[in-house]
Amino acid sequence: MDVAQIKHIADALAAQVSRIVVGQSAVIEAMLVALLAEGHVLLEGPPGTAKTLLARTVAQVLDMSFNRIQFTPDLMPGDVVGTNLFNFQTSSFSLTKGPVFTDLLLADEINRTPPKTQSALLQAMQERIVTIDGETYPLSAGFLVVATQNPIEQEGTYPLPEAQLDRFLLKVVVPFPSRDAERAIVKLHGNRTSMPAIESYGLQRVATMAELEAARHTVATLTLADENIDYIVDLVRATREHPALLHGASPRAASMLATASRALAVVRGREFVIPDDIKELFVPTMQHRIVLAAGAEVEGMTTDGVLQQILAQVPAPR
Repeated sequence: MDVAQIKHIADALAAQVSRIVVGQSAVIEAMLVALLAEGHVLLEGPPGTAKTLLARTVAQVLDMSFNRIQFTPDLMPGDVVGTNLFNFQTSSFSLTKGPVFTDLLLADEINRTPPKTQSALLQAMQERIVTIDGETYPLSAGFLVVATQNPIEQEGTYPLPEAQLDRFLLKVVVPFPSRDAERAIVKLHGNRTSMPAIESYGLQRVATMAELEAARHTVATLTLADENIDYIVDLVRATREHPALLHGASPRAASMLATASRALAVVRGREFVIPDDIKELFVPTMQHRIVLAAGAEVEGMTTDGVLQQILAQVPAPR
């Protein structure tokens, strides 16, 4: 599959999703990047900004199997990956698969469950396999986690382990829509109080899983010039040397930024990566991976602000 074909699929997917999810074009493009880069996404935004609806709609137009987990304080790891249950009739154990056995998994309000349960996703997100009672089971080749969290309400929440945050390709902040977009939302969805039935909109499937896999292969082989590789490495290493940061980004973060930049180039219809692709994705790829020093927080600095400083300090290739 060539870049022009992938661009056509990406445009068609964005058009279909935008029929239901209005006023979030940047978030939809970030989802496209994640899909093509085989990366998981953490959506952070206030309630009612279509985070769940976005995940469901993407699964619908790509004909992906979809499961949702509502993360709660009493959720157990077995509720995520599954468990072996004893069958008294056959006197043997049989596997009851958990919701993680799907193509697209929505981890709704992931920060409302303790780290013990959150860590049940670590192996699945990194290796696309799960281990249950010593047996290893493969997940879908296109397995993708879309997690959501609410930045406003912190009571009853748990911070995500750094090891899990590092497995998310992007952290995407979902903003409130503009006035015109909000008016369009009310016009479209203002005749009901519940989430609309996606099937009722007659959305068209734009690609199969086989076509998505072919597109991912093309993205993985896209040209990334040596000077852009140097730029990515210098940016990531700068996060480890900045005095305002207690903890910088890992080498995995550099590899993920490279992959995401390739995917964004393809979404924009190019067969090569330019420095602007890297600049645009640097903050959403790094902001959940770095930790501010205590003194920097006291001074009112933010992770986004520090990352913008690094972008300004590290020279981009011409």
